[in-house]
Amino acid sequence: MASVGRGTQAPARWQLVACGLALLASCLLAASAGAFVSNLPPLFSAALTLDPAARLPAPTRYLYRGIHTTVMPGIEAPLRTRLEARLPAALGDVLAFYRTELPKLGWQEQQEEAMVSADHARLAFISPIGPAALELDRKEGSTAVQLVQKNAQAATRANVLPEAGQAKLVFSNIGENEAVLTINQRTIPRPAGANAVALDLVPGTYIYGLSMPGHAARTNTLAVAAGDTWELTVGRNGEAWPPLQLY
Repeated sequence: MASVGRGTQAPARWQLVACGLALLASCLLAASAGAFVSNLPPLFSAALTLDPAARLPAPTRYLYRGIHTTVMPGIEAPLRTRLEARLPAALGDVLAFYRTELPKLGWQEQQEEAMVSADHARLAFISPIGPAALELDRKEGSTAVQLVQKNAQAATRANVLPEAGQAKLVFSNIGENEAVLTINQRTIPRPAGANAVALDLVPGTYIYGLSMPGHAARTNTLAVAAGDTWELTVGRNGEAWPPLQLY
């Protein structure tokens, strides 16, 4: 998402997040994120067919395919599942594949949000378990695919589902000392071992700072979109971890 300035001025509503969320980032899974090289001959038919074994909808023909999931302790289903793939096919053919196969699986395209050009496409969907998005990019003679599906029920159980039209930010401190977050004109201290807290934000780009004893204060920016949940975590050694999208 493009930067829209130094930050959006908006009221913030904080709430406690369930105990154990501080361990969230350590439970991020990146499953099946390996590389696979297609062994199909160059003159094989260009038709794309659905792979019934794929975790998220994907063609049987690919140069690379990986699945990444974000999970919460005590909640079996992932909050967010992301497919990354590179396909030996034209962008138009890949787009046609997904527009044919996803409706068969109960995915409903939000056509008013579609953006399609010769080398890029972005589509929004409502899937049977929650919102989803497809992004395609034509690069170096192949098409890169990113398909994301969110699980609204799992996010509700984890207490990290954003309010309608809002984004949510979770602040976790699993270090041995107090950590302080500054964002949106608020200063939020979190003692060592305290529960995580969550902040509802208006979608936009924010400048935030994290400070811990014995470590240089860090300032960075975070872009949040409506319906997204992000986590900022201070690790056990007092280092600030990179932002993690939970949902």
